[in-house]
Parts: sequence; structure tokens; C-alpha cells
Amino acid sequence: MPHRPLSLEHFRQRLAHADALPQLVILGILAGLAAGGLISLFRSADTLLQAWLLPGGAERFEELDDIHRLLLPLGGSLLLILLFAVVPAHARAVGIVHMLERLTNYEGRLPIFNLFIQGLAALIALASGHSVGREGPAVHLGAGAGSLLGQRLYLPNNSMRVLVGCGAAAGIAATFNTPLAAVIFSMEVVLLEYTLIGFLPVMVAALVGDIVSRALVGEALVFTAPNLSIEELTQLPLIAVLGLVCGLLATGFHLLQMQVLKLKHWPFPVRFLLAGLLTGIVALQWPEVMGGGYDTIESLFTEPEPILFLAGLLLAKCLLTPIVIGLGIPAGLIGPTLFIGVVAGALLGAIGSLITDTPHTGLYAMLGMGAMMAALLNAPLAALLAMLELTQNTSIILPGMLAILVANLTTRFGFGLPSIFHASLQHQGLDLRQAPLAQILSRAAVGSLMQRDFSPTPSQLSLSEARLLLEAAPHWLLVNTDSRPVLMPPADLRQHLEGLPEDADDSTPIDLLSLPAQRSDIEPLLYRATLKEALDQMQQKQLNYLLVVSNRDEPLGLISRQQIEEYYNRKQTLS
Repeated sequence: MPHRPLSLEHFRQRLAHADALPQLVILGILAGLAAGGLISLFRSADTLLQAWLLPGGAERFEELDDIHRLLLPLGGSLLLILLFAVVPAHARAVGIVHMLERLTNYEGRLPIFNLFIQGLAALIALASGHSVGREGPAVHLGAGAGSLLGQRLYLPNNSMRVLVGCGAAAGIAATFNTPLAAVIFSMEVVLLEYTLIGFLPVMVAALVGDIVSRALVGEALVFTAPNLSIEELTQLPLIAVLGLVCGLLATGFHLLQMQVLKLKHWPFPVRFLLAGLLTGIVALQWPEVMGGGYDTIESLFTEPEPILFLAGLLLAKCLLTPIVIGLGIPAGLIGPTLFIGVVAGALLGAIGSLITDTPHTGLYAMLGMGAMMAALLNAPLAALLAMLELTQNTSIILPGMLAILVANLTTRFGFGLPSIFHASLQHQGLDLRQAPLAQILSRAAVGSLMQRDFSPTPSQLSLSEARLLLEAAPHWLLVNTDSRPVLMPPADLRQHLEGLPEDADDSTPIDLLSLPAQRSDIEPLLYRATLKEALDQMQQKQLNYLLVVSNRDEPLGLISRQQIEEYYNRKQTLS
């Protein structure tokens, strides 16, 4: 392994501590640069591919004739089948759910090959008109950029979690140019906590990611929306009804996708072909369901559509998207979620205009966008900020809060549903929820507590070597054996030496393993491990001490169960 500069070693050691805010902010900047560059490449490839395939340019699937609407999704499914057929099964796991699973079980270490497959597969799915969005792949790509940065620098595992959150936020910001919503999304959905130590690095990563994407490929998805607002408070009941409708639609979406996920045992060629066929058939009547539908979203902000058309489009998108995603098409659901909310809002606004003097239906379309996102993702604040940043309309904050509140209450407490991402993980038998003990111990690495006051020694040594060893006054003796090292208190060796005759020869042999002593078994633990990993290993192996080692198995320090318990109690007291 190549020699690393002392400055990097010091940087890595500081990151082991839970309060390494300056170092984490630096990592946030680096993650923002990496994620912003990667997402800019992804966005450019997506735009160029769609411009080449579609006669009217990106997202203009409506201009395709019937035969191409039917065949394009099928062709995309065939390409996805070919791609997945040549890669190993473990590399096919992609998307936000995969990222959350790696964050929970593998300390945020995302494989680079899965990242490559995600980008390529998402480009195929988006260009072929599947009812999916590019936001899920962007989150995976951004989080992967942050994770690879941490892996390349051999950073402690406690900082890997923050790096994944930084990359995810930068990925969303670079895709939507919505840095504030990206920060909150990362905290609400990815990290599942609001802490200062995590908030600031994620914020700087989102900022840098947004700047990089604007500089490289220009402004992304900010809709041209009219500056609409509620004119009278009497509109609030209809807005509450919109929240209820979006909550019910999100519940139906959620339950349908969970049912389709039960078909995971089907071979992926069958699932992909079925998804392509269903998309093509639905697109014959409603071509707007193809792709992310951002052009349709923007048009509904400004132009009302017939009620029957909106009802049919809403039903088609609500049924098609969870089926396609549940069948495994490797792209995102956030874009389609916004689409469903916009259509639902426009439909309710159009119906309301028949009953009362309802103002422009575009207002309800904007509100539905945020309400649907909040209900399905269980991320109310991120949805409110996304709605605000995408429309650049501050007048919708008050009604938006009401719609989001009702929608989120409907799914979360009315039906007891978690985020669609977390439900997908639970379907796999995984749970992201951490006990308070695990949360606190995951924020620091073993390097923040380990004791360095120990002396390695062979088990066989002479009397003079033993005296020299005690002169260093170590706290522990690390006795090397043929199997694994053991810990021994220096006091036991000192007591043995005091019992020897005063005229004992300096060459008198001493066997540390045969002396009466309180020896403790010990296992190695990589320096990158968190305190939670250390405690888990101690409980599994029934040990009280672990030996912290480098990548080259060099002893670096010792950590004890008592130190971890004292650290937890101290943090609990401070909180």
C-alpha cells in the first residue's frame, strides 16, 4: 500500500470524532464536486439520447406515432434484458432502495459497478419512455460519488454515512437545481435525522452540486409557472380535500407497488417485457404517461384540460407507474409522483370550477405536486420546499402547507404507511430504524476513543527484556501468540519479577502465557469501524477489548466495552 501523507492521516483521525465539523464540511465540498460532475454527465447523456430518438426533442413522446409509442418501451425493455443478462445478479441492485440498504448494512459503501449499471440502465429506461423519472438514479449516482470518495480516502465509517447524505443531496440539487429541497430530502429520507454535524456538510454539498451542474450543463428543471395564490380563505376546504385525495392516491400507489414487488421471483426478462408491453399499450391512448412528463406538468400549470382527459390520464399514470417500478425497471418514482400530484390537482381544480368560482386550476396543480410527493415519500418539508423551488412561487406556501399536512396525515396516520422507499426495504426484511444507542455510537469511529498506551511483546522474553518493558510504564501489554494476541496487565508481570531472587540472571527466560495473570482475549478491528460496530463485535464474540488495527494489520490502539458505555452515557447526559 502506498505511503499516505501525514496530513491525510491526521484528517482521517479527526473524522473519527463525532464533532469533526470542519473536516466534514471539506468532504461535503468534495462530494458536491464529484456528484455535480457525475450528474451533469448523466443529464447531458439523457438529453442527447432523447433528442436523437424523439422527433420533437427531449420529453416529446406525444409526437411519436402509434407504432413507435408501442415499440419504443418494448425496445427499451429488450435492451435492459440484454444489459442485465451480462452482469452478475449482485450488480443489478440499483436505485434509492439499494442505496439505503447499503447505508444500513454496509456502512454506506456503494459498489462502483452497481453505480455504472444504474446510470446506463436509467438512460435506457428514460429514453425508451418507461413511466419513470431520473431523480432516483440521480440520488443513487450522487450518493455513490460521495461513497466512492470516502472509500478511496479510506475514511472512518462514521463519516461514510454523512458522505452518502452529501452525495444524495448534491445529486438532487444538480438534477432539479433545488438545493434547499435536496438538503431536507437527504435529512428526511436518507439520513433520517436532523443534526448540525450532518446538516452543514449536506448543505454545502447541495450548494456545490447545484453550482457545478449550472456551470457545466445550464439550468435544470425549474418550471415556468404563473404566480398564482389563493384569493379567499374559503378555498382552504377544497385545498384540504386535495390533500386528502393525494393521500388516498399515494396509499393506492404504495399498496399496488408492494403487491407487484411480490412478483420479484419472476425472471427479470419476463418482468421487463411485461413492463414494456403495458407502457406501450397505455401510451397508445395517453402518450403523456411516457417518461417523466415534465412538459405535461408545466402545461397544466398554465392551461386547463378537459375533466375526462385528466381523469383518464390520472388513472393511467397511477396504475402504470407502480406496476412498472414494482416489476423492476431501474429508474425513479419521484418524477412520476410529481406528475400524478399535478394531474390530480388540475382535475380537482377543474371539478371545483364547475361547483364554485374556483380560480385558475394551475394553483391546485402546483399544490397537488407537493402533496403527492409528501404523502408517498413521507417527506413533508422536502416536498414543500421542492414545490416552492420548482415553481418559484412563494404565494403557495400557506395552501401548500395545508395540502401537504392533510396528505401526509392520510398516509402516515390514516393508513400507517411509511415512506415508499422504507416500505420496499421492509418488504426485503430490512428496517432502517435505529435505536438511540445505535444512532449515537454510529456517529463516532473507534479512533476517537482508542487507547494508544500499550506495548506489544512476544510471549517469550528474558528477565532484562521484561524489566525494560516495564520501564516504559504501559497501561497494557499486548502479548503476541501463535493464534491471536492477548492482553495482560503490566502489574502481573511486575509482581512476578518481584518474586524472583535478587541475583537472578538477566537471561532468565520468562513465559508471559504461563504466569499467573488476568489475561483477556482480544480480536482485531479495522480502524474505520464505528463504535457501534465495535460494540456489536464485542457482544458477538463475548469480549471486553478489541485491538484496533490499520489496513496492514498494524496495531494502532485498544478499545474497551467500558469506554464505549461511558461514551454513550456521556452523550445521553449532554442530550
